[in-house]
Formats: sequence, structure tokens, C-alpha cells
Amino acid sequence: MNIAGVLLEQMAALFLMMGLGFLLVKIRLLKSDDSHALSVITIYIIGPAVILKAFQIDFSDQVRDGFLLALGAALLIHGLLFGICWLYGRITPLRPVEKASVIYSNAGNLIVPLVMSVLGDEWVIYASAFMCVQLFFIWSHGRILISGEKGVSVKKILLNANLIAVLVGLTMLLLGWRLPTLLGNVCGQLSNTMGPVCMLMLGMMLADVNWKEILGSRRTWLVVGLKMIATPLIILFFLKLSHLPGLVENGKTILYISFMAVMTPAATTVTQLAQMYRRDGPYASAINVMTTLVCIVTMPLLTWLYDLVM
Repeated sequence: MNIAGVLLEQMAALFLMMGLGFLLVKIRLLKSDDSHALSVITIYIIGPAVILKAFQIDFSDQVRDGFLLALGAALLIHGLLFGICWLYGRITPLRPVEKASVIYSNAGNLIVPLVMSVLGDEWVIYASAFMCVQLFFIWSHGRILISGEKGVSVKKILLNANLIAVLVGLTMLLLGWRLPTLLGNVCGQLSNTMGPVCMLMLGMMLADVNWKEILGSRRTWLVVGLKMIATPLIILFFLKLSHLPGLVENGKTILYISFMAVMTPAATTVTQLAQMYRRDGPYASAINVMTTLVCIVTMPLLTWLYDLVM
């Protein structure tokens, strides 16, 4: 699997779309706050459609084994992320929003369109395994971490649109059911809009950023380095030791999808939670912006390294 060049090309295309969203705000055809509408559309319509479409395949032994590998890898990776973040905290104190930004990735908005572009629609099912695990942790551990409150919001976890889509899609896969032709076509057409809509949304968000303040913050650069370089390298080291790719057919590619999720920028959900609970919202947004910008360099390089060592 030598896809670093393909990934770079696809990311360049996605970031060009992001530039168009940025331009729409700068020439005052739209406002940066209008990106909220695209965020809602992505979370509640396009994202679930992509996931449902991903599960519209034959449930072969190969798919079953691959999905179980992706699910196991996602659990292992999150366990490692918690441990790595604890280690970082022993070296330098981390604020709650910094910890959440290091642990949780933009696995939905960026990983799905990248998997679709680089590998193909049939591989999205393995990306959904990572998304399912992260959704559970981010609305339990992540919410508690940022809000400072006690207790897990089971309702918010179970009523997440993307998690519902995973559970429905998985049930249909196990039972051999298919969406009606009309709904299948709708999901397919919506899936094709995932990449452009997400990147337009991010571009619109970036248009109102105070670049001087963000670029001048050493603390932000520290968190960016931990999130985008140090953490993926540590995860790659443990994945190399695990010998997981040899467990199933196409194991290396399936595991790469999980690793790709680790390489993506800080989760936009972290920013949303920080704003909701008024806990370092602007700082969380700055981390999200910087990790989004640097990923166009770090992700192809880490992909090349993954291909080299795995």
C-alpha cells in the first residue's frame, strides 16, 4: 500500500474546497456563522447517509473479520491515547481542553471523505468502527473532562445520529437487509457531498480566525506538536509491535484506516463542547484550526512512514 502520494493529492483537493469556503466569507457573500448550518447538515443528514451506505454490502467472513479488527484496533488505540495523555500530563500540566484535543480526532468530518477518495466507498465500514468507539468516549469521558461535571450522559451517546446510523447499518448487515432502491440512491448521492460540504464548512470557520493571536501562541504549537506528530508516532510504534495486520486479509489497509483517524486534526466536537460549557472555547477553536492546517503536511508523511514500517 503506497498511497501517500494519492492521499496528498486528495487532501490538496479538499483543502482547495476549504479555500473556496474561506473566500465566500471574505468577499461577504456568507458569514462565518453560516457554517453552523453546514455543520448541522453534516452531522444529522450526510454523515448518517455515508454510514448507512457503507453497510450496504454482503456480510462475508472477510468483512466480519475486518470489522472486528477495526473495532478492536479502535479500542486499543483509545486505551493508548488515554495512557499517552496521562504521560504528557506528568511532563507538563495539560488543561482539560488540551487533553481532549490530543485524544479525540476529527474522525467523522475528515476521515470519511478521505477514505472514500483514497481507498473507495467499500472501506468506509471500517472507518465507522473507529467513529463508533470515539463517539462513546467523547460524549462520556470527553464531556466530563471539559465540563467538569460528574456522570455519563447515556441519552446523548445513544441519540447521536451517527451512532444510530452505525447500529442500524450493522443490524441490516447482519440480517442481510438492503435499503429500498430510492433510499439507497439518496444515501449514495448524499455520500458524494461529504467531502465538499465538510471542507467548505471548515473554510468558512477559518475566515474569522485571529491568525496573529493563534500563530503567536507557543502553547498552541506545543499541543499541535503533541497531537499531530508525537502521538501518532507513539501509536504507530505500538501498532508495529501488535502484529495486528497479519490477523485478517487486508489487515494492513484496515489498520491504516484506524491510524488515519489518529492522524486527523483535533475533533470539532471538542470545540463545540468547550463553547457549550464556556471552558476555553476560543482556545479549543485555535487548536482545531492549527491542527487542520498542519495535517496537510503531517498526514502524507505519517502515511509514508506507516507504509514503510508496517
